[in-house]
Amino acid sequence: MSDERDDGGNDRHDGDGHDHGAVDAGDHGDHGDHGDHGDHGDHGPDRKEFRDLATPEAAHEAIASLDLASDPESVPLAEARGRVLAERVDADLDVPGFDRASMDGYAVRARDTFGADEADPARLELAGVVHAGAEPEVTVESGTCAEISTGAVMPDGADAVVMVERTSQSGDTIEIRTAVTPGEHVMFAGADVAAGARALGPGTELTPREVGLLSALGRDEVTVRGKPTVGVVSTGDELVRPGGELHSERGQIYDVNSYTVAAGIEEAGGEPRLYPHAGDDYEEMERLLVEASEECDLVLSSGSTSASAVDVVYRVIEARGDLLLHGVAVKPGKPMLVGRVGESAYVGLPGYPVSALTIFRTFVAPAIREAAGKPEPRTATVAGTMAVRERYAEGRMRLMPVGLVERGPAGPDGGGDAAGAGNVLVYPVDKGSGATTSLVEADGVVVVDPDTEYLAEGEAVEVQLFSPDVRPPTAFGVGEDDPALSRLLDRLDRPRYLPAGSRGGLRRLRDGVPDFAVAAGPIERDPDAVDLGGWTREWGLVVPAGNPDDVTGIGDLADRELRFVNRDANSGLRTSLGNAVADLAAERGVDRHELVEAIDGFDRSVRAHESPARRVFGGDADAGPGLRATAEKLGAGFVSLGEQDVRVLANPGRVEKPGVIELREVLRDFDDVLEGLAGYGGE
Repeated sequence: MSDERDDGGNDRHDGDGHDHGAVDAGDHGDHGDHGDHGDHGDHGPDRKEFRDLATPEAAHEAIASLDLASDPESVPLAEARGRVLAERVDADLDVPGFDRASMDGYAVRARDTFGADEADPARLELAGVVHAGAEPEVTVESGTCAEISTGAVMPDGADAVVMVERTSQSGDTIEIRTAVTPGEHVMFAGADVAAGARALGPGTELTPREVGLLSALGRDEVTVRGKPTVGVVSTGDELVRPGGELHSERGQIYDVNSYTVAAGIEEAGGEPRLYPHAGDDYEEMERLLVEASEECDLVLSSGSTSASAVDVVYRVIEARGDLLLHGVAVKPGKPMLVGRVGESAYVGLPGYPVSALTIFRTFVAPAIREAAGKPEPRTATVAGTMAVRERYAEGRMRLMPVGLVERGPAGPDGGGDAAGAGNVLVYPVDKGSGATTSLVEADGVVVVDPDTEYLAEGEAVEVQLFSPDVRPPTAFGVGEDDPALSRLLDRLDRPRYLPAGSRGGLRRLRDGVPDFAVAAGPIERDPDAVDLGGWTREWGLVVPAGNPDDVTGIGDLADRELRFVNRDANSGLRTSLGNAVADLAAERGVDRHELVEAIDGFDRSVRAHESPARRVFGGDADAGPGLRATAEKLGAGFVSLGEQDVRVLANPGRVEKPGVIELREVLRDFDDVLEGLAGYGGE
C-alpha cells in the first residue's frame, strides 16, 4: 500500500535532515550562522556584532600567542606514564652493573671450547653453580666451567656462556658440543646504558618502555613538564549537571560541554578543572571567570559567546582583560572568542556540543598539547567519495562532520576496488549542532573551502579521521526505531544505526548510502531491495493507565476534546495512523482533512517511538500512537489498532558484505530476541 494517504506530510522534522532540537550550554544555538546578531547585554542597548570575522589562520595565531605553559614538576615514577620529560636524564650507573649471563647454560673460558662439535665435544669439569641474584663463589679456571642461570653474575675467569641445549652431563663432567667466542651469550656491564650516558632527552613522552628504563636507573621520581591547568565554565541558566534533577518543562538540559571539553583537555595533556555553571548573569560570570583566571593557565567557557541580547562574556573580557578576537569565519563555531583575563589565557567556545568540541579540537587542543610538550597525535585520513550531494554556500570554511560506510567486496555489485577510495562512501552527519549524538555518529570531518558552493554526489573528498583507530561500521543501517531492533543490533559487531524513520531509511536506501534499512507499516518499498527478514509488532494508542477517558479508537480523538501527540512524518507508526484516519473518514463519508483538523494535536509531532507514550505518561497528552511493548514498559494503558510488519531490507549491492551476512544470520534465529516484548511476533 502506498503511503500517500498519510496526512503527516508537512511534519516539521525530516528524519533525514536537520534537527535543531536540544540546545546546550546557553549559546541558544550558533546564532552567527544566520547573520550578525546584536547583544544588548546588561549594560545598555548598544549591539555588539560580528563585523569582521577572523580567518581560521588568524585564530590559530591568536591562540598560539597565549602562554599556557606551567612550571615543571616532580612526580613519582608510578605516576609518570604519559607525562613529558622536562629535562635530560643521564645514567648514574651502568645498566647492567655487572657482566651477566643472557641464558641458562655453563659459564666457560671460550678458548676451552675451540674446535668442539657434536662428534668431538670438549669435556670440562663442573666447578660450581651460580644463581641469579647471588654473588658467585666459584672461579672458572682452564678446563672447568660453572652452571649458570639467566641474569646471574658471570664468575671470575669466565668470558662466555654455552647454552644448556648444546651440552650434556656425566657426573661432574660437562660435555660441550659447540664452540663459543669470547662474550657470546654475555651482557657486559653498561651494555644497556653506561654510567654518564644520556638516557632520555627533554620532551620525551614517557611510555611503559621509558618508565622501564627509568626504573633500571633507580629513579623513583622524575621531573616532567607541568600540565596546563584549564578551567571550564559552562554558561546558561538552563544547564543542569548530570545526576541533578532535570525539569524539561522549564527548558532545562544536562550540561554536555563541561564533561566533553574536560575529557578533551585531559586527552590533550592538560588538567581540567570544572567550575559551577554561570548562568547568564554578568556579575556571576565576571566572578567565575576572574576566579578561574587566578587559578588556571587557560580558561574555557562554552556558550554566551554569540552577539545576542543575553550574551555577556565578551563584555567581561573587555572589562577585566583583553579581547583579541571575536568571531571566526568557520562553521561550526563562528562566535569563538580569544583573549586574556588577568594573567590567564581565555577562549570562548560555542554552546552547541558539536560546535564546541569541533572548535576545541581544531584550535585549542593543539595549544594545550604544545604547552604540555605532548606530540601531535598521529594523523589519519581516508579518501572517499560523497554518497549524496551536499549544498554549502556560506562563504566560510566548514568543518563538516561525516560518517563512513564501505560498499563491500570488490566487483560490479560490491562497489569496485575494496581497497580504493571508490569503496568508501562519505555521508554528512548533521542533526544540527545541538544534537549530541552527532559526536559519536561521525567518524571525522571534511574541510570544505569557503568558496565551495556544493559537493557533488560521487565527488572525491578527504576525511580527517577523529582518531587513527576509527573504523567504518561493519554494517550501517537507517530507518524505523524499534525496541526489537535495538536488541538485534546488540548481536552485531560494530554496527551503526541512524533512526531516521521508515521513510527516511527507504529514501537513503534508494540513494545507495546504507547497507540496510528498516521499514514498518504500509510503506512503499524499493522493489530492488533484498528482504533479509523481519517481525511483527502490535501498535495502537497509548493512553494513561486505566484509560480514564475510555478511549476506544481514533473516532474518540476526533469527536471529543482529547489532547493528542503524534509521531513525525517519517515514522511507520505515523503512516499507519494516517491510513487509519483515512479509512475512518471514508467510513463516515467525510473528507479526511476535516477529520484530521478535528483531532487536537495531530500535527504536534515527536520523533522517537517512546516519545508520545512518555508525553502521555507525563500528563502532557491524553493519547498518542505507540506500541503495546512501550505501554507495558511505562505502565500506561493501550488501545490496540492492529499489527505492523517490520522488514529489514538490504542494499542489493551489499548482500555479500560480511556485516550484512552477519545481519542475515542473526535474523534467521531471532525468536529469543523477541521474548518479553509484548505484542511482538516472529515471521
